[in-house]
Amino acid sequence: MNQQQYYGTGRRKTSVARVYLRPGNGRFMVNEKPMDEYFALDSQQFAARQPLTVTDSLSRFDIVVTVRGGGITGQAEAVRHGVARALLTVPQEDIRPVLKKAGFLTRDAREVERKKYGQPGARRRYQFSKR
Repeated sequence: MNQQQYYGTGRRKTSVARVYLRPGNGRFMVNEKPMDEYFALDSQQFAARQPLTVTDSLSRFDIVVTVRGGGITGQAEAVRHGVARALLTVPQEDIRPVLKKAGFLTRDAREVERKKYGQPGARRRYQFSKR
């Protein structure tokens, strides 16, 4: 059985999503669960589907995702990044400008700043007392 498959890796904060697109009818599985079961909030489901809706390929592919690390929202955004990258590998009309304009191909580099010694947080200081 020689089934065509397209792959993309998406990252956000500490989340990493491995996304596989296969020709199908729109099934979206995340960590072996339906997407609406894994991502409870509508905003998370919307974020994960965005590249497909922008390129009108929502019902063209079955999507299988393995996502690890971080929180649920970070994972949803990692899935969005991975889906966009996987769509680039599909040989079809040029959809790169559409995805680029929407900002789905850019890796959001913002990470949590580390806590420093001698203070209670990354930037917060202990209260200063002159006397």
